[in-house]
Amino acid sequence: MVLYTTPFPNSCLSALHCVSWALIFPCYWLVDRLAASFIPTTYEKRQRADDPCCLQLLCTALFTPIYLALLVASLPFAFLGFLFWSPLQSARRPYIYSRLEDKGLAGGAALLSEWKGTGPGKSFCFATANVCLLPDSLARVNNLFNTQARAKEIGQRIRNGAARPQIKIYIDSPTNTSISAASFSSLVSPQGGDGVARAVPGSIKRTASVEYKGDGGRHPGDEAANGPASGDPVDSSSPEDACIVRIGGEEGGRPPEADDPVPGGQARNGAGGGPRGQTPNHNQQDGDSGSLGSPSASRESLVKGRAGPDTSASGEPGANSKLLYKASVVKKAAARRRRHPDEAFDHEVSAFFPANLDFLCLQEVFDKRAATKLKEQLHGYFEYILYDVGVYGCQGCCSFKCLNSGLLFASRYPIMDVAYHCYPNKCNDDALASKGALFLKVQVGSTPQDQRIVGYIACTHLHAPQEDSAIRCGQLDLLQDWLADFRKSTSSSSAANPEELVAFDVVCGDFNFDNCSSDDKLEQQHSLFTHYRDPCRLGPGTLLDTNGLYDEDVCTPDNLQNKSSGQKGRKELLKGNGRRIDYMLHAEEGLCPDWKAEVEEFSFITQLSGLTDHLPVAMRLMVSSGEEEA
Repeated sequence: MVLYTTPFPNSCLSALHCVSWALIFPCYWLVDRLAASFIPTTYEKRQRADDPCCLQLLCTALFTPIYLALLVASLPFAFLGFLFWSPLQSARRPYIYSRLEDKGLAGGAALLSEWKGTGPGKSFCFATANVCLLPDSLARVNNLFNTQARAKEIGQRIRNGAARPQIKIYIDSPTNTSISAASFSSLVSPQGGDGVARAVPGSIKRTASVEYKGDGGRHPGDEAANGPASGDPVDSSSPEDACIVRIGGEEGGRPPEADDPVPGGQARNGAGGGPRGQTPNHNQQDGDSGSLGSPSASRESLVKGRAGPDTSASGEPGANSKLLYKASVVKKAAARRRRHPDEAFDHEVSAFFPANLDFLCLQEVFDKRAATKLKEQLHGYFEYILYDVGVYGCQGCCSFKCLNSGLLFASRYPIMDVAYHCYPNKCNDDALASKGALFLKVQVGSTPQDQRIVGYIACTHLHAPQEDSAIRCGQLDLLQDWLADFRKSTSSSSAANPEELVAFDVVCGDFNFDNCSSDDKLEQQHSLFTHYRDPCRLGPGTLLDTNGLYDEDVCTPDNLQNKSSGQKGRKELLKGNGRRIDYMLHAEEGLCPDWKAEVEEFSFITQLSGLTDHLPVAMRLMVSSGEEEA
């Protein structure tokens, strides 16, 4: 399938569209700014309360007449531009595909050679988030502002969280063969004058994030509220870049050395170390903070064996190999115990996106300029991105569409096929956006017999008003039909001659109904949940209380993590945690007959606190063969 890299089939239509939008944009921007000036957020209200001179109110009173005069002057040009813009939408393509060639070892083509469908299983990590990148005046209805700056910051945080180095923790103890997945940001720090990273013996201190003091003398407290600064992401894709930490037992009473220091000093402070003699809470290099102190190590990195002989702290060769084998057996047994669909899967609340994130699905990326800024940031980690997904005008749907679908998809693996469908059954404000479903087929490997190993991912955003259960159920019906049609139309395999092997089938997005409320019973009992499994039926709410977004107890990743970790399901509604409406589902049927996809990790992410009114959700799937598990 040919992927569309431009919104229009030829340069002439593209030029006409650019001219028409240039005529419309001044009017659009002025209307947005005028409306935004009269919808203050709680953060701005607090600032005004602390401003005895009322400077912000004076600025609003001064600029409002100027904006109104410019708006009146721009209306004729906007009307002329609309006359050209509207008919052009019938020729517009439903998405824009962007690929940034990755010259490093972690490029999509190189990733395909990592797994041949044989030997050890392969894990794939997925994440979904509603980022509320609406025009600024509409975002303020959800108590969010400055959409353009938020888009850039969201991209930086996701990139830094996903690109952080994985930490391999080995337990050298005669009585403990488990693998620790606790917080590890305090495990490795430069101790002593030589600046060499050493493992910290004894207990593990729980640290959710790294305090940061960036260029320009910003205080660490500011960074805790605003997130990490921008910069180049840490390249942690290759096994050699992982930071190895060994936790010693009681034998010898001596703290063991941390194995295999990362080139360039990445073993310091958990990753991109600072000056000698500093603690992990001191300065980090620009772009490294916000991704170094994850409270949960990637499960994949914890059980991955290193090539070649190994030597434990006691000097016995192969001790860690035996330990890794035992740990993986324990882990697989635990996974088998969780297979029953009625059993709740243990989730975790993390202050960071998972390391080595493979696929990212975002909703409510409505603003075009914000989508471009977000894409540029995400391209620092993801090679393949689909954005500006949806239709405008009267194309494809019954009513006129002012906004696209808001869906954005990013992947480290090559995209093979794409399809988009717009939901026709919408009403009220949702009818102004082309909400729908985006279907993707990605290649994740190839067998020695040149069979492609593929996966299917669907990202959607359902109807929002809580009382419209019938509309959402109709959209779920359409989603199921479109899923089946996409699988059928893109499959090049047959039972007699399988050219492709399906490794996973995932559906995710903002469903706009929760998993507990009696008011959402109709959606909860939909047949979609018989074909796709929700591995975490009970967990913290993902829809945050918009009035409390800037409260001290939820406005930073650490504080929101602590608040969410203490929530027992959705029955106890805490400030900052509401309904769980963001889902990550996976199919256990329809895959390669010899393979099984099991959830290895399920987490709720607080890294975007203060930037959106939703909690992102992440899931790591382990795809393995039945023979391997036996």
